[in-house]
Amino acid sequence: MTENINTEAQNEMTVGEILRNARTTGRRKREIQTISKQLCIREEFLQALEDGKYDVIPETVYILGFARNYAMELGLDPDEIVVKLKREMGLVSDANEDEEEEKAANVSVTDDAGQENKFIRIIKQCGKFIHKNWLWFTIGVIAVVAIVLSILLIGGSDTDTAALDNSVVTQVETVVEPEYTVEVRERFGTENAESASIILQATQESWVKIEDARGNTVFSRVLVPGDIYYVPSGNGYKAVFGNAGGMDVWVNGVLAPKQGADHVRVADIAMTPERLLPQAVPVTAE
Repeated sequence: MTENINTEAQNEMTVGEILRNARTTGRRKREIQTISKQLCIREEFLQALEDGKYDVIPETVYILGFARNYAMELGLDPDEIVVKLKREMGLVSDANEDEEEEKAANVSVTDDAGQENKFIRIIKQCGKFIHKNWLWFTIGVIAVVAIVLSILLIGGSDTDTAALDNSVVTQVETVVEPEYTVEVRERFGTENAESASIILQATQESWVKIEDARGNTVFSRVLVPGDIYYVPSGNGYKAVFGNAGGMDVWVNGVLAPKQGADHVRVADIAMTPERLLPQAVPVTAE
């Protein structure tokens, strides 16, 4: 259950003071060591957040990701904490400060409610579009039906019908997912799902960054256990794992070897099947 904190008092406190106050007061007083083990975040990083010594944590994305997870564990509003932290670090200018606070205030109570509202909006928009353009929509449906019937009638042979059926099956075929070691929590990079030969899944909390051949960042996020990311197909993509031991790498449905130990940062990992999944060495006859 989320603990209530006086809003005016919280506005006067720093992020570190808010986190420390939530951890050390109230009915659920907790030690940093206990929370560190539960979140798989180093004790010194959690202590740095409470002390406001952000330079102890290597990168900005780590600082924000750790603060968000720490706030959630302590029963605080993670979006408010992140907005306040960005303001303290100078990442949010005065011009868009109000916009950031408004976004944080308008966050849905649960992910399920947000998804439901989004789905309802999409349905309503589709209904309005069809109602407004009903004539063209009807003509389009009739044209599609006529084309399909023409193909079926002109073909006339079992071979042509079988070929058409095979074509339809091929179009609706879905990608076979690996047998993940952890239950899937959330999917990222779904636009790459149909062509991805490499899929990443976090078994521990870990920051992941994917860059293309030109060094442009195409994905950067702290993944929590169960989160997966579909890596874009093609050569030139490289990855950085903040916690290499906490990342499973699946190549064409096969679990590749770990890219490093727990809590070890590994960079310049080529996202190619040849690099990630060593080929078996052929045995030569004597």
